[in-house]
Amino acid sequence: MLDRLKQIEEKYENLTDLLMDPKVHAVQSDFQKYSREHSDLQPLVEKIREYKKVVEDLKAAEEILNSSDPDLKELAQAEYDDLKKKKPALEEELKFMMLPVDPRDSKNVILEIRAGTGGEEAALFAAALFRMYSKYAESRRWKVELISMNATGLGGVKEVVASILGKGAYSKLKYESGVHRVQRVPSTEASGRIHTSAATVAVLPEAEEVDVKIDQKDLRIDTFCSSGAGGQSVNTTYSAVRIVHIPTNLVVQCQDERSQTKNREKAMKVLRSRLYEMEMEEKDKERAEQRKSQVGSGDRSERIRTYNYPQNRVSDHRTGLTLYKLEQIMEGSLDEVLDNMSTHFNAERLREIT
Repeated sequence: MLDRLKQIEEKYENLTDLLMDPKVHAVQSDFQKYSREHSDLQPLVEKIREYKKVVEDLKAAEEILNSSDPDLKELAQAEYDDLKKKKPALEEELKFMMLPVDPRDSKNVILEIRAGTGGEEAALFAAALFRMYSKYAESRRWKVELISMNATGLGGVKEVVASILGKGAYSKLKYESGVHRVQRVPSTEASGRIHTSAATVAVLPEAEEVDVKIDQKDLRIDTFCSSGAGGQSVNTTYSAVRIVHIPTNLVVQCQDERSQTKNREKAMKVLRSRLYEMEMEEKDKERAEQRKSQVGSGDRSERIRTYNYPQNRVSDHRTGLTLYKLEQIMEGSLDEVLDNMSTHFNAERLREIT
């Protein structure tokens, strides 16, 4: 571990030197690349230096403890005990920080939510989940852009697809894929019986054109009239777009914008992200199997969380976390839930590589 820490610190110092080189400043792409690497390494290097300082202070305290001065030894003992506790805690932090970075963590997100079993109640829950994620994104000053929505007449959604743009969006939301279950009394239920409904959530890293090459010959693009609220242009202009990727039979569509061009751009964004996800799983079968076993993201069929309204309870079935603050969570207060997921799965990764 010490050798690895030394290598990281040396790389950081080399990057610092490069960023001071006028030749690097002259090439914008190189400067941005090195700046990003430098920025990514900085928190880890700061932690490494904190750890090294503790190790040095421990050695100094040990030397004093071996001296003959009783007054100094008494002072050194207190410092030694404190540093002895601090050292393993810092080592644990460093292990987590040194885990291989998921290259997709910095990407934006394509969020897909679909109503599952439960009819209109499931559609209302799907709408509530979309509102929850939107509120969370808003709290982090991320931008939410609607791509497509199939709404019901009572305020629910059968399906909603949106992009979430913001720093670290995928790293925060990537463990949300799976089946979310709700237990509550529907407003239409006269007898007050609790119903169980479900919605599926898929979180995909937004792919850029450089990530996925799509041959135009592999696409079938259809245009059709928009449906739903939207004023006079609805059902009069062919602004809605449906794209079929023939080799994989993936189908995406967008009708949120009045412009056919904008709808096509949004639909292509979703298609690229779905193809990117498929490509990543093909390239790394081991990662795909691990992900399926942990979060059920392979077929999106695993029940990951239950929202129980009568008990004001949210329970995650992967980590055992239970919180009695459902109302706050549905209003977008997701940090405690998401941080718990990240800690849990990072610990799993750490166990696998140690």
